[in-house]
Amino acid sequence: MTFDLALQAAPHAAFAPAGFVIDDESPDDIFAREKLLDASFGPARFLKTCEKLRAGRLPARGLALAAYDGARLVATLRLWPIQAGPGRAALLLGPLAVASDYRSLGLGAAMIETSLDRARARNHRAVLLVGDEPYYRRFGFERALTEGLVMPGWVEEARFLGKELAPGALRGAQGRVGAAGARAPLGNEGPLALRAAA
Repeated sequence: MTFDLALQAAPHAAFAPAGFVIDDESPDDIFAREKLLDASFGPARFLKTCEKLRAGRLPARGLALAAYDGARLVATLRLWPIQAGPGRAALLLGPLAVASDYRSLGLGAAMIETSLDRARARNHRAVLLVGDEPYYRRFGFERALTEGLVMPGWVEEARFLGKELAPGALRGAQGRVGAAGARAPLGNEGPLALRAAA
């Protein structure tokens, strides 16, 4: 899917490249992706509560996305299978990272919208995340949908948000959020893990 940055960008983005492509993450992207995540979040990213739900798992099939400017990977976003309380399948969004010189161009929003459209097309019913509510509110995420859920570690409650892709998908959701989905080979994320998730 190709997006024209002129349509997505803030007024000052006239100096940005003419466009970028959002596509499936490739096994060849693993090192560029990890470098981008390190630059965006640093080593503390491995200590976050959400990492407990991602560690040793594969992202949801068809929901590991990358954005490119030519051959350069400039943004990454994955959605992960989880349980939003017992017996209630959902997805976990994140991490979303955009290269520092591509921020404020609408690329992060395009990644989120693309991922949600793809998730809906694959019949996923709900998405959870931990992030800034003022930013994610415009995509339909809200705190009220996660009030009965508990993450497997500390998170700031105001940042624990949910979105229903199907009406009522999170109605009455209660209990602990747990990891789900396929395990990565040998508990890591190498090229084989990416191929299995494709």
